[in-house]
Amino acid sequence: MSLRAFSEEDLQSIAAKGIDPAEIISQLEIFRRGAEPIKLARPARIGDGIVQITPDKMDTLVSLHNQAARRGRMLKFVPASGAASRMFNDWHSSYQRGRFDSTEHSVKFLQDIVKFAFYDDLKRVMAQDGQIVEDYLHDKRCADILEYILTPRGLNYSWLPKALLKFHIYPERNRTAMEEHLVEAAFYVRDNRSLCRIHFTVSEEHESQFRNFLYQAKGYYENLFGASYEATVTIQLPSTDTIAVDRESRPFRDRSGKILFRPAGHGALLQNINAIDGDIIFLKNIDNVVPDRLKDITVLYKKVLAGYLVQLQDEIFRILNLLSGGGVDEAALSQIIRFCKEKLFMPFPDGFRNDSASNRKEYIFQKLNRPFRVCGMVKNEGEPGGGPFWVEEKDGTQSLQIVEQNQIDPHSEEQKDIWISSTHFNPVDLVCGVRNYLSEKFDLNFYANKDAVSISRKSHEDGELKALELPGLWNGSMAFWNTVFVEVPLETFNPVKNIDDLLRKSHLPSPR
Repeated sequence: MSLRAFSEEDLQSIAAKGIDPAEIISQLEIFRRGAEPIKLARPARIGDGIVQITPDKMDTLVSLHNQAARRGRMLKFVPASGAASRMFNDWHSSYQRGRFDSTEHSVKFLQDIVKFAFYDDLKRVMAQDGQIVEDYLHDKRCADILEYILTPRGLNYSWLPKALLKFHIYPERNRTAMEEHLVEAAFYVRDNRSLCRIHFTVSEEHESQFRNFLYQAKGYYENLFGASYEATVTIQLPSTDTIAVDRESRPFRDRSGKILFRPAGHGALLQNINAIDGDIIFLKNIDNVVPDRLKDITVLYKKVLAGYLVQLQDEIFRILNLLSGGGVDEAALSQIIRFCKEKLFMPFPDGFRNDSASNRKEYIFQKLNRPFRVCGMVKNEGEPGGGPFWVEEKDGTQSLQIVEQNQIDPHSEEQKDIWISSTHFNPVDLVCGVRNYLSEKFDLNFYANKDAVSISRKSHEDGELKALELPGLWNGSMAFWNTVFVEVPLETFNPVKNIDDLLRKSHLPSPR
C-alpha cells in the first residue's frame, strides 16, 4: 500500500499525531508479513547468563552504588500510565450484577474492606453524602459500597491510574503506589545535596490529576526525609501510536470512517527514557512496592544491582579507552576477551580467534560501546511474565534477552519446551547505564530491534481489528544493549495486579 491509498483527511490525522507517513507504510507492511517470532536457544540459568551475588561481595557493591549516587548519577524511572480498572474486574462485574456471585464472596468482601488503605477515604466520601459505611456493612449492601469505591459517586477508583490508589496503611498517612516510589527514591537515588531525581510516565487523561497529587505529596516527603525531589512527568508520545488494521490488514476505520490509532505498548516509553538527561536509571513498575517494614531488602538489592553495574561499567569504560587509544597488545586483548566472556557472557562468532588483531579489537569495541543494563531475575514460581533466555540471532551468534511468551513460535513444541524449562522470570527490576565511556548519552533508538513487534487481535465498536505493539521496553527495545542478569530474592517482587493482592501479608501492616 502506498500513501495514495489514504485520503487527505487520513493524512491530516497522521500528521496530527506527529507520525511520519513512511512509518505508517512500514507498519502496514509488518501487518501483511506478520511478526517474526524470536528463536530461543535455551533458558539463562545460574552460571549460564545469570549471576549469583554472594554475601561477601555485597558491601563492595553497595559502596560503589553509594559513591555513584552521591555524585548525582542515579535517577528512578517509573512507568505509571496503567489504569486501575483491570484490578477491579471482579468487583466491577459484581457491581454490574448488583451482587457477588456467592455468599462466600460477599462475606469475604464485607470482612476485608476495612483492611484496605483506602477505607478511610471511603468512609469520608460516603459521609459527604450523609451515609455511614458501617451501616452499609451491617446491612450487607455490597453493591452500594462498590458504587462508592468504583464510580464517580465516590472514589472513582475504576477510572484512576493505579499510581493514585491507596496501597498501604501507616499511622500518619496512608500511601498511594506513587508515594511509595517517592519514598524508595529517598533511599537509593539521593545525591550529596539530598536531591532525589524521579521520573513518571502517565496517560494524557490522568496527567493533570497526577501532577497535582505529586506536587502535594512531594512537599510532604521532602519534609519527612529532609530531601528535595526533582520529580518530572511525561506522557506516552502520540507519535508512537500505531495504526490499526482489519482482518485483511487494511487500515481499520471506525463508524465515522476515520482511521484508528492505538497506543503501542510500553515499548513506546523508550522515547521518554531517551529524552531524559540521565546516567544510571532504575526502572521498575508502579505496582511493585512494599510498606516500609519490608523495604530494607528491596533497597539493598537495588544498591547491589546498581553497584554491579558500576563495577562492570568501570571496566568496560577502561577497556574502551584502551582500545580507542590503540595501546592493546595480544596479552591485554586476551584478558579483555576473557572479561567479555566471563563477566558479560558475551559469545564470539566462529572464526573470531583467527581474525586479525585489528578486526578483533574493532569487533570488541563495537560490542562494548553500547548501553548496558543489569536486570534482576527471580526464581520461577509460576508468576506470569517474561523470562531470561539465550536467543539465536540472525548472524548465528546468541544474546541474552528478556523474552515474553507471545514472542515465541506458538506452534513449535521445541520452543515451548525451552520456555517451560526456564528457572527464572523477569520482575522488571532493571538498572540501566545510558551514557558511553566519554559520558555522552547514547541514542537508545539505535539499540532497539525494530522487528521485535507483536500483533494482537482486539475489538472496537462492532468490528475486529489487529493491533501492533512496538518492541517491549525491556524486550526488543533493549535487544542490542549489553545485558547481565542477576538473581534477586522473591521478596523484592510484590506486584499488585488485582485488588486482592493488597490483602497479601507483604502489603498489610504487621500484626499487632
